[in-house]
Amino acid sequence: QAPLRWDLPPPARLSPLPHNLVFFCQEIMKPPHPPKGTWAWDSLITPLARPPCLLDRDSLFIQLYLSAVGSLGWCPVYMFSGMVLACRVAECTDLGLDSTTGREGATMPAHFEGRSLSVVNDLSPDEQFYLYDATRRLKEAVRSKADVTPFKIQDPDKAVYLIFMEDSTRTKESFRNAAMFHGCKVNVFDAATSSFNKKESITDTVKMLCGYSTDQSIFIVRSKLEGTCTWLDKVVGEYCKTVGVPRASFINAGDGRHEHPTQEFLDEFSFLEQKQWDRSEIHLVLTGDLYHGRTVHSKTDGLRVFNKVRVDLVAPTELEMPAEYVERMVANGFIVRKFGSIDEYLKQDDVASIWYYTRLQLERMGDKILGREDFLRRAVTFRKDMFSKVPKDAKFYHPLPRHQKYPVLPMFLDETTFNAYDPQSVNGYYTRIIELSMCGGALGEDFKGVPKQVETVTEEFVERVEMQSTGAKKEMRTGIKPVANGLVIDHICRGDDIVKVWKTIAKMMKILQLADVVGTAGVFESTSAKGTVKGIVSLPSLTESFFTKTMLKKLSAISPECTLNVIEDNKVVTKYRLHMPPRIYDFEEIDCTNSSCISHSKNHEHAMKDFVRRSIDPPTFSCAYCEKPHNFDDIWSI
Repeated sequence: QAPLRWDLPPPARLSPLPHNLVFFCQEIMKPPHPPKGTWAWDSLITPLARPPCLLDRDSLFIQLYLSAVGSLGWCPVYMFSGMVLACRVAECTDLGLDSTTGREGATMPAHFEGRSLSVVNDLSPDEQFYLYDATRRLKEAVRSKADVTPFKIQDPDKAVYLIFMEDSTRTKESFRNAAMFHGCKVNVFDAATSSFNKKESITDTVKMLCGYSTDQSIFIVRSKLEGTCTWLDKVVGEYCKTVGVPRASFINAGDGRHEHPTQEFLDEFSFLEQKQWDRSEIHLVLTGDLYHGRTVHSKTDGLRVFNKVRVDLVAPTELEMPAEYVERMVANGFIVRKFGSIDEYLKQDDVASIWYYTRLQLERMGDKILGREDFLRRAVTFRKDMFSKVPKDAKFYHPLPRHQKYPVLPMFLDETTFNAYDPQSVNGYYTRIIELSMCGGALGEDFKGVPKQVETVTEEFVERVEMQSTGAKKEMRTGIKPVANGLVIDHICRGDDIVKVWKTIAKMMKILQLADVVGTAGVFESTSAKGTVKGIVSLPSLTESFFTKTMLKKLSAISPECTLNVIEDNKVVTKYRLHMPPRIYDFEEIDCTNSSCISHSKNHEHAMKDFVRRSIDPPTFSCAYCEKPHNFDDIWSI
């Protein structure tokens, strides 16, 4: 109810804007009284600290940047069609927006505070290059002894937790020192003496730790469970909102053989330094243990920062890159070649000048490689007789550590010009400072590129079929008995083999809890497609109200392309055609087939099962956490 004021002095300190608040515009020309939630103008200024999200509502596109009047700390006021529009703050839930981003969809906000780095794709190529450019500026400032304050979070109330459930030296120590650079609280979490030994889940542990800081918590997590940070970002993000603490950020320091995004970011920064920041193209060799090496898996998406990518994969069959990563490289437009050994690779003329090695992890392969260890090592180990066959300007990279007895990059390379792995390891400190700067809100307001695109599910997969009135009644039969009133599920697995049809019917009966419902089921020849069979389930005791929207979604996930027919007085009055859903999640009867995934039942982390459709023909899904591809039938555990 306070009048609009223009003479306010700048506030002494701007406090951070909570993540669950968004800005939108309100006409204030003739307000009868301030709407619920409106703040007085003089009290509205204080919470503003960074540019809010771009908000699209009712075709009004408004982007409010504090930088326009940042020196005064005032909130901008805009004029549209003669209406004075000012800012007000409201809960996202009041507008039906995503409480994480304050968006209706489309893209992430152009700032990074509260974001997580679970996989490389959590940053768009432009956002990745922003990280690399900021790292370059930081590195130059440090070496020239210039002021590095602009890169610092400088908030002693922010907490950085290092949770390493697997051994680490370089990643752990570089992050610890990076956190100390920022002046944050640094907590090195000792997993060996924690409640993990009391069988506590990592989810419960992290929730508890979030409450031990008055400001944002940033978690650096290394785990053998794949997809850990993706799950924590989701579930702990909701927890932070519920208990009223700033949204936590999670940085993946390596999860099983899935990904290692922060290693990838320092690798790409090192490549860019070597190429003098030329992003037009890159040609490189990936060799070593490409099967288990999560650092090479991350290159599937990390190399997209270059406009043209040529990748030569050099590894014997037992160590070759998993097919799903090769397929993603090809889908990203990479030119991919395969070779079984370095010797085979050097027999051809088009040899890359950037080589990326990974150590062999033969201990993970057990009896499968008995008697072949020496052959596998020789296939991917550099030897002195190879010097003359590689370009003179070649550079060798390695995430380290090297095996002290069987290094794929022998120590005789250390004093040569091929050694790029030593300066590469130093870059980890600088890139990780910037990653913390971005997630902690110190950097990002000047980002001007294309942000990460947020995947939104908008496809309607439950289709109501318009019924054409012919005057005749079409009987729906199950076996020999017509259905006068009730429901009939038709076209179940039409065209598939009989065994699969029966299995799908059994799955349907269990998941939809139809075991105690009067009805019949069977497999019959299709009348519309001669020579094929289909399943039919008759439910004469049920009405249309049984199949709520949620139940229809479940049915579409169980048996895509089936139809649900509503029968009244021997006539089909309503028909639904159910298509393959874009996402299948939160069923007790589904499970990821990767036993190392955070969502796998045996790991008891109680992560919600979640699969995202990648293709319709054939129907394939990938786990939302470990990203393992699955055929449609494989996701069901019954």
